[in-house]
Amino acid sequence: MDEITKTEQEIVAALKQVFDPEIPVNVYDLGLIYKIDVSEKYDVEIDMTLTAPNCPMVDDLIEDVRAAVQSVKNIRGVSINIVFDPPWSKDMLSDEAKLDLGLI
Repeated sequence: MDEITKTEQEIVAALKQVFDPEIPVNVYDLGLIYKIDVSEKYDVEIDMTLTAPNCPMVDDLIEDVRAAVQSVKNIRGVSINIVFDPPWSKDMLSDEAKLDLGLI
């Protein structure tokens, strides 16, 4: 496994420690993280969405995601893009999240 792939896995693990303030599931298993790109200089670009476009906790959630990613070894910088295409839906939940929420 190369170092970039290992770093991506560490980022996913860190993101699984960040919970949506309104839903007791982490942002990764909620399906809010659409893309994680790690450059060869360990700059990270993340595309993420929200469960609702008017989420009142957006600033806190972004800062929690940023802090989690920056806690990973060797990360130099983090850029987070909020996107709404495709719109989030319950279909984006991981099986683990569906189980936690009693949907399966």
